[in-house]
Amino acid sequence: MGILTRTEALEKAKELGQDLIEIAPNAEPPVAKITDFQKFRYEENKKERASRKGASGGELKELWLSPRIAEHDLNVRLKRTEEFLKDGNKVKLTVKFKGREMAHQEIGYRVLQDAINLLGDKASVEKEPKMEGRKLSMIVGKGKGGVKNAETENKQVSS
Repeated sequence: MGILTRTEALEKAKELGQDLIEIAPNAEPPVAKITDFQKFRYEENKKERASRKGASGGELKELWLSPRIAEHDLNVRLKRTEEFLKDGNKVKLTVKFKGREMAHQEIGYRVLQDAINLLGDKASVEKEPKMEGRKLSMIVGKGKGGVKNAETENKQVSS
């Protein structure tokens, strides 16, 4: 309709039986639109719900490993990890220690290091490996195009 004064815009809205809604108050001149206010609110809420629905951060999935895991079993678990990461989830890789395995925690660190090396640029470490009771856990997220976590790279476990 062009540039109108406030009173002219209000009169036009009354003539049409609609409401005058200010869209961009900080613009020069301020932008307003003539429409039904209830319908406008409904559309805005609908947009907000749709944006919230698509903004889910994904779940945290957990995969258990053993310090004595075979190479093939590790590869199977890592393929599952890749699937979870593609779906937008984060993955918690947990090495469970039983009995005397607790005396050799470095083996668990080595298993997690091997997992990161095998995943390559498909995953990045979000939480460094940490002992929690009898479990050694770390969280991985989607990779950032070849960027690896420098701390994990430098943490080479001595044999």
